[in-house]
This record gives sequence, C-alpha cells and structure tokens, in this order.
Amino acid sequence: MASLRRVKVLLVLNLIAVAGFVLFLAKCRPITAKSGDSFRDIHPRAEVANWTAHGISSIQDAVLKRLSLLEDIVYRQLNGLSKSLGLIEGYGGRGKGGLPATLSPEEEEKAKGPHEKYGYNSYLSEKISLDRSIPDYRPTKCKELKYGKDLPQISIIFIFVNEALSVILRSVHSAVNHTPAHLLKEIILVDDNSDEEELKAPLEEYVNKRYPGLVKVVRNQKREGLIRARIEGWKAATAQITGFFDAHVEFTAGWAEPVLSRIQENRRRVILPSIDNIKQDNFEVQRYENSAHGYSWELWCMYISPPKDWWDAGDPSLPIR
Repeated sequence: MASLRRVKVLLVLNLIAVAGFVLFLAKCRPITAKSGDSFRDIHPRAEVANWTAHGISSIQDAVLKRLSLLEDIVYRQLNGLSKSLGLIEGYGGRGKGGLPATLSPEEEEKAKGPHEKYGYNSYLSEKISLDRSIPDYRPTKCKELKYGKDLPQISIIFIFVNEALSVILRSVHSAVNHTPAHLLKEIILVDDNSDEEELKAPLEEYVNKRYPGLVKVVRNQKREGLIRARIEGWKAATAQITGFFDAHVEFTAGWAEPVLSRIQENRRRVILPSIDNIKQDNFEVQRYENSAHGYSWELWCMYISPPKDWWDAGDPSLPIR
C-alpha cells in the first residue's frame, strides 16, 4: 500500500512538472534584437512558425513518452494486485481474441472439481487474463454510427452469489476497459450472501485498490434472491441510468453509447443489448446472429427471429422490438 501511494505521488508530481514546463514554453515569444533605433525579429515569420510547430511536436512527444513511462510504472504496481490472487492482467495470453483457451493434461485433472462446482471451467478462467481481448461482432453500420457527447452516465450493477472470483473480476475489468470513462459513473457488486472466502476480503481489497472510488460492494446479510438483490444494487446507484448484468459477462467496444442514446431519447425504454455467448468449457466467444429476445411458456429466455418489417428495412443497426 505504501509503495502504491508513493507511485501515485510520483505520478502527480511529474504531471505537475510537465504541465508547468509546457505552460512556461507557451508563454515564451520570439526573441527580438535591437538594430539601430528599430527592433526586428530574430526569426522571420515562416521560420518562427516552423520552429513553433517543431517545438510543440517535440514537447508533445516528450510528454507522451513521460506519461507512457509513468503509466507503465503504475500498471506494474497495480498488476501486482492480481498476481497476489493468482490471476493475470494484460490483453494477451490464453483465450486472446475470444479464441478457445486450453489446459495441459495435468491441468485438466485439477480443473474437474471446480468445473462441477461452478458449472463452467473456473480453473481455466484463472489462466485467462482479466483484460483479454474479444472480437467485435457488431455490424459495420453499427460501428459507423456517431453519438453526442452529452449522453447520460450509467451505473453498472453485477449480482452474484458464490461466483468464481476470476469471472467476477473479468466482468469488472471488461466493463471498465470498454465503457468510456465519462459515461461510467460506477460499478456496483451485489453479493447475495456468498459463502466463499475469496469473495469477501480479497475481492473487496482488490477492487478498492485497483479501482478506488469506482467500484462499490453491497453485501446482503441473508440470501435475498435475484430480484431483491438487484433492487439493493439499484438503491446504491447514483447515475441517471442503471444497467443490470450477470457477473460472468464481457463487454465489447461501443456497447454503451447506443444503449444510453436510446434511453436518452425516451426514458421509459428498457434496453437489452445484443448478447453473444461465452462457452463454459473453453471461454470461446461465439457470435449469435441478430435476434430478438423473448420467453417460452415456461418463462425460459429464448432467441427469436426479428419481425419481417425489421428485415425489410435492411438496416442491421436498427433496434429490434
């Protein structure tokens, strides 16, 4: 904790120093020299412009280089937090790009127990980075859409009970990595009275140090069930919009803007983003084709084909009712 505090102080001091240096140079003017009774610029106007452009470019390069170095120092410090939990950060490693992740024969034996416990390969999950990259399956037209800068903020709420720690933290990392910072008000983790020790102090200490002030943990004193747990998360939320998610998800770039834009247009809307699949055995990301969401008579969630008028419009970026 002390080392992390020192790094933060170093970062702030360096930023202040760099900002002061840039402001000092911005105040400078071309030097003039006296010639007889008149003054003339040492640099002709064109030369001054070239020098200024070159100087600003050099300053920008130096600032970016310094910030990159400081970011690397801070990242190494924060990365140590996940290592203490036996977890991995960074964008590479197993399962990179949403591809199937694998275990060695020896690891397969160790994975059997946790797999039966959680219903997915939690042992393999610990070998996959919390920040792994996954494919962006959005239609091209969706990627081309532009949104205003005045979108409302969102509180992301994850509900869990005895979920694997690595899966919860991957959900958190993914939300932070793929939601624009100015749109993400907070992340709220609602623990519906879990029994697992790693979901108590280890989880709370990690998110408090890794994302100070951004992630809140709400603890139910008894098992409340899914809906009441969601209500507890909603009570703790402070953003204009709340989003409820399972604690075993991964977000892609550009997920938030269309959701927030649609609700901004009409606050009565309830939005469900398009959901791809993460396979339980190897964490491969599997694309689901365009579909609407509905329920069977037994109230099981199901995917149904969009209505004919949606297909006739020929625009995959349009919402599906």
